[in-house]
Amino acid sequence: MIIADTNLLVDLLVHGDRTADARRVFRRDPDWRAPLLWRSEFRNVLRFLIRRGLFSLADALEIMDRAESLMEGADYTVLSAPVLELAASSGISAYDCEFVSLARQIGVPLVTSDAPVLRAFPDVAVSPAAFARGGSAHSTMR
Repeated sequence: MIIADTNLLVDLLVHGDRTADARRVFRRDPDWRAPLLWRSEFRNVLRFLIRRGLFSLADALEIMDRAESLMEGADYTVLSAPVLELAASSGISAYDCEFVSLARQIGVPLVTSDAPVLRAFPDVAVSPAAFARGGSAHSTMR
């Protein structure tokens, strides 16, 4: 089980430069979890792709449906206090700290390509490429 940040979900479902890494992560561990926030962030990415003319609304709705199917029953409400404590102490956005907090709460790695999150939370955050190669922040969490 991993916590997948929104960009990892996008990379898995929207073909791009980082899709291969996302697919390797999924093959290594297909049990992805995330805070409920992922839905709003994912919708916003799709809105951006529609505005750029890269996807039609129908395409975006299909991708969102695939994402929701993948994450069905795997998204969580997170408590505000730990999120705000992490954000205040790290300078990282509260949005990103929702993923960090959930990873710590469950005791699994957060797979993310977000460089500031990787630097601020090396105890829990691991890049997709490193995770796919077998590296994991999880081993340091046990």
